[in-house]
Amino acid sequence: MEFQLPGPFWLVGCGNMAGAMLERWLACGIERSRITVIRPSGKAVGEGVRVLTAFPEDEVPALVMLGTKPQKIDDYSPTLAGILDPQTILVSILAGIELASLRQRFPAPQTIVKAMPNTPVKLGKGVTNLFSDSSDADSRGLVEELMRSLGAVEWFEEERLFQAAGILTGAGPAFLFRFIDALADAGAALGLGPEQAARLAKAMVEGAACLASFEAEMPAALAERVASPGGTTRAGLNVLDADEALKALVRRTLEAGLARSREMAEEARRGSS
Repeated sequence: MEFQLPGPFWLVGCGNMAGAMLERWLACGIERSRITVIRPSGKAVGEGVRVLTAFPEDEVPALVMLGTKPQKIDDYSPTLAGILDPQTILVSILAGIELASLRQRFPAPQTIVKAMPNTPVKLGKGVTNLFSDSSDADSRGLVEELMRSLGAVEWFEEERLFQAAGILTGAGPAFLFRFIDALADAGAALGLGPEQAARLAKAMVEGAACLASFEAEMPAALAERVASPGGTTRAGLNVLDADEALKALVRRTLEAGLARSREMAEEARRGSS
């Protein structure tokens, strides 16, 4: 990994998402000696990575990533805010907490970046959405370079679009996993063994996703290429397409996630007032 950390890098919290990101960064060769994970459990995260239960007193971080549960932010923000300086780059992966709420809690950093990754970052196949009001090209570029080692990166100029994209790509893997499970369950109902059906469903989805990424055509057109008139695929698509039931279900799914994100943003605004 050619990326060089500009100084100490603190990870505040290291749960499933932050842990997946760190795992990938370590695999890419990031400078372990410059990383500090602050977590109440003190549980180790990787050889050569310092883990503490409280913020270090011997340094000011160049880069901080907030990776706790969003509801925990006020447990540590007063202390952390007093440590950060204007040059510290603050990255938040806390779902539902708006930039204004972050700036109210952390007034010192000139650059604050909201990031919404997804769990495939663990394999370098993730998607990370980014949003910031900072005009510092160097700081934005540094965050982008760090995130590119995790997969695709997409910047947004409006926070509302960043929020919507976070539901699509951040929560999306869970929705896809549910669909894979449903495919496997349906295969088992046709007589396949449950483990075999799950194995086939996962392999099929992996190949189909790779093909969708490779081809220039939109997914709807690719579906039509698979379906022959009067064939088995067409018979199945007719069920999915009836009254646009699948599209309506997925729309409701994303809308529910977005509604909860807005509720969390409101809760964070009340908490910072």
